[in-house]
Amino acid sequence: MKGLLQKDPNLAFSVSCTTRSPRPHEIEGVDYYFITREAFQKLIQEGAFAEWEMVYNDVFYGTLKSEVERLRESGRDVLFDVDVVGGFHLKKIYGDDALSFFVKPPSLQVLEQRLRARETESEAMVQQRLKKAVQELTYEPFFDVVILNDDLSKAIEQSYHAILKFKNKDNAGISKPTSGDKH
Repeated sequence: MKGLLQKDPNLAFSVSCTTRSPRPHEIEGVDYYFITREAFQKLIQEGAFAEWEMVYNDVFYGTLKSEVERLRESGRDVLFDVDVVGGFHLKKIYGDDALSFFVKPPSLQVLEQRLRARETESEAMVQQRLKKAVQELTYEPFFDVVILNDDLSKAIEQSYHAILKFKNKDNAGISKPTSGDKH
């Protein structure tokens, strides 16, 4: 995400909500909105989320409709960093107005090494994340673009190229729904 945001000033990051605690390097309102489970439940009841999910045991993540609309109204292209189910739901909502990416690790072994190298997860959480990754890999066929994240700079370039191709498709006379269209 950071690499893409540096390449294109018209891209904007949609900050998600989560009920998990912040990691040492994470900043409120930049990386996530860290909220209580009760506040998250209230937002669910109010219909405030474009998508939300309990990703891990009692840990919720969600994309606020207001965040998406604020960024779209500014005329910027919105980037989401969500799990596969969230990405699947956002694609259903925004249809042809969205380009969905499936970013996958070179292998589960590499993913495990990366999780352990972060040193932010307990052993139980590492195992839970690996188990979820196995399930998430089955979603690959439902995404527009698949990016193998074996080399970060290469993955950024491939992602950016896909975004440019998608945006240029618009300029070639292929119409996409406007934000006022129903999906």
